[in-house]
Amino acid sequence: MEAIIQSLSIVFGPMSLILIVIATAFGMICGALPGLGPSMAIILLLPFTYEMDPIVGIIVLVAVNVGAQAGGSISAILLRVPGTSSAIATTFDGYPMALQGKAGRALGLAMTASAFGSIFSALAMLVCAPLLAKVALRFQSAEYFALSLLGLSCISSLGSKNQVKALLSACLGLLLSTVGLDAINGVERFTFGQSFLYSGIDYIPVMIGAYAIAEVYVNISEKCSGKPEVSHVEKNASFEFIKIKDVIKNWWVYLKSSIIGTVVGIIPAAGGSIAAFIAYSEAVRSSKTPEKFGTGIEEGIIAPEASNNGAVGGSMVPTLTLGIPGSPTAAIIMAAFMLHGLTPGPLLLSQQPEMLYSIFIGIIVSSLLMLVLGKYISIEFSKILKLPYPLLAVLIMVLGVVGAYSLRNSFTDVLILFAFSFVGYFFNKFKYSTSAFVLGLILGEIAENSMRKQLIVNDGSWMGFITRPISLVVIIISLMAFFGPMIKQHKENKSNKIIAE
Repeated sequence: MEAIIQSLSIVFGPMSLILIVIATAFGMICGALPGLGPSMAIILLLPFTYEMDPIVGIIVLVAVNVGAQAGGSISAILLRVPGTSSAIATTFDGYPMALQGKAGRALGLAMTASAFGSIFSALAMLVCAPLLAKVALRFQSAEYFALSLLGLSCISSLGSKNQVKALLSACLGLLLSTVGLDAINGVERFTFGQSFLYSGIDYIPVMIGAYAIAEVYVNISEKCSGKPEVSHVEKNASFEFIKIKDVIKNWWVYLKSSIIGTVVGIIPAAGGSIAAFIAYSEAVRSSKTPEKFGTGIEEGIIAPEASNNGAVGGSMVPTLTLGIPGSPTAAIIMAAFMLHGLTPGPLLLSQQPEMLYSIFIGIIVSSLLMLVLGKYISIEFSKILKLPYPLLAVLIMVLGVVGAYSLRNSFTDVLILFAFSFVGYFFNKFKYSTSAFVLGLILGEIAENSMRKQLIVNDGSWMGFITRPISLVVIIISLMAFFGPMIKQHKENKSNKIIAE
């Protein structure tokens, strides 16, 4: 009890509260800007925490992470530009809903789901951190491969209109994920003697190009061809607070997605991107109307946003209890622990129990602030939409170029951005799935490396994937999620054919 009271006094100190407000707002702004994201936001703010109290400094960095994960949905919904990789899944239904004139509701759903996921993961971190840490240690190559399959199972729902084209798109993404030096034996693959390809193709410039820049091309081509003007997001997009009865209506989606995010978050190196895709896939699989996903359905926004913010608290579990970062962002926060003279692990929690309680309370405060700040930041960000489209198109392209270049300060990433902007444009033109393509690129490396490591451990035997209980269960769920929409569509086509005859 003494530790809780001390934690409350730390978090609710006047200066601490001001810093948490600033950190949450800063994180949301960085999350909304392509190429920055939570990791870059924390790196930018890290030097300012050197002179802070160690606990306050860590709380500030965690608040930045909470805000940045949610902020990625703002640009994803309004501009179809995922500010973070975990916001890619939010574009599937967020942008179509915005085109229907419901941008304010889409933003409200995203912020509410993000806050719910963060608070749920904070509760899980506080109540069962040691237990969750033990679960994380049970995940090995077989489980990582199974999780990758579960994420890839989302492909069948993304391609509900044309399964074959969605599969081809995903296969192209998987192929491109193999470019570079082999992570296991160091062999060059598909580099064609070009040194800039040794490190592979980063998905951030691909994502920005295939979504944002390609969308600009589509709008320009529509205007130049003399066709009726394409629909745009309303220029006076506002922010709609979601009522409690609406949360209760979709309570199972909120809860299930938050659980998925928390569990995936505790697994080292998994992160919010995988959590978002898995939650989206599960939402489609369990929905009574899976065919509506991708057209602007509320569950399609709630699932990825609750899960990617659920991964925030989840990633802190192995960081605090084991000293093993649960995500790249958590690794930076762990470095901040070191800079403040703290060593994450069981001893830290036993010697400074107020640390865990302070982070828990800090996440809750930051999540609640996010609902308020989200309104004002979203409204300010939506003012971009009032620009004449030629200026808006230039602004989107400038943001894309800056975001791609800032990754590694490399002009090569800018070239990759424009190369894949044309890929995204032609995918859109010929009805291929850009989402399945990017999904394959993101998850391909994890799936391949995990599969090969497990085969090496088992001397080439595939039995290791089905003899491990967690791996077997996840693979079965993946197969159900992948083939379920296909079987349902086949039955519907068959019944429609019978009726027509």
